[in-house]
Amino acid sequence: MSSPDADPDPPVRSGRSGRSRRPVVAVTGAAEGIGAALAQRLVANEDVAKVVGIDDRRGDVPGVTWRVLDVRDPALAARLAKVDAVVHLAVDTAVDGDGRARGERNVRAAQTVVTAAAASGVRRVVLCTSAMVYGALPDNPLPLEDDAPLRAVPDGGLLSDWLEMERLARQAPRSHPGLQVTVVRPATLVGPGVDSVLTRHFEAPRLLVVRDTHPRWQFCHVDDLVSALEAAALGRVTGAVTVGCEGWLEQEDVELVSGMRRIELPASIAYGTAERLHRLGVIPTPASDLQYVVHPWVVSSSRLRATGWRPTYDNPTALGLLLEQVSGHHALAARRLGKRDATIGAGAAVAVVGTAALVRIARKKRRG
Repeated sequence: MSSPDADPDPPVRSGRSGRSRRPVVAVTGAAEGIGAALAQRLVANEDVAKVVGIDDRRGDVPGVTWRVLDVRDPALAARLAKVDAVVHLAVDTAVDGDGRARGERNVRAAQTVVTAAAASGVRRVVLCTSAMVYGALPDNPLPLEDDAPLRAVPDGGLLSDWLEMERLARQAPRSHPGLQVTVVRPATLVGPGVDSVLTRHFEAPRLLVVRDTHPRWQFCHVDDLVSALEAAALGRVTGAVTVGCEGWLEQEDVELVSGMRRIELPASIAYGTAERLHRLGVIPTPASDLQYVVHPWVVSSSRLRATGWRPTYDNPTALGLLLEQVSGHHALAARRLGKRDATIGAGAAVAVVGTAALVRIARKKRRG
């Protein structure tokens, strides 16, 4: 008897003569966002026999066989029967909210997907993290190659979740011989539905620049990420895979394209203020995230390029789309503000937000 939460399986498309059997690909988080975009692309790919969508609700991508459950449920193993590859995209990347709870969900989900895939005989798992795992450092080569060392430091935020997923990817082939794990690491993502610490950088009144540093900006449109994930799902690329637009933009280029002015601060003030405000709970991200708008972390996409893959977006176009997307939003240090707060100027806004936080803390202590 079929499960009540599953759609009837569409017929598996038979392979062409002289070709190996085409794979069945499962996508977690397929009901929305990047997962839905990938599922739609895979359905249209004649090299794919069937697409299985796994999410806690049924999506609306036609041609997908839906399996409705939480990916952290060990019952996932049974839902992956006869699946050849799993692309895991059920990752919570929300900037706001309880970071500890989000981290527990993300790590548990990745662990369950890898374990269930191995138990079900799945040959390939694809995880999507971020090029942020390389770390943003002043001595980073331009660009970073796919196999460059991961020098980022866990900070208790989303970066920590990605680093733990990277650890799982390295460990999985040893724990589960025969299971191939590919990790896709995009540059700064832009596109519909993307909201991150880095996109909120462009919601600020001015662009923060730390004195005596030389930022470089590289973007990755979600469409290009989806095409990279498709290549990984089909085994066209393996191992560590970076994806981003060709080259990078200097800070002056970003200011020219965006029309935004900069505010330049000494490192001690920029990092010190961010650390204090994060500790007080005023801003959602740790001060270490500031490194990613200060130091370079440009990637090469060399493994993808060796397959003939090319990005369809360049950096100026991706930045322009990002600016359209964030129009009407106002943020400071990744904290969303009301329009009135955002218009008082970046330097004053830092002082106002910091002072407001200290006043609230002092009032709570007096009441206590």
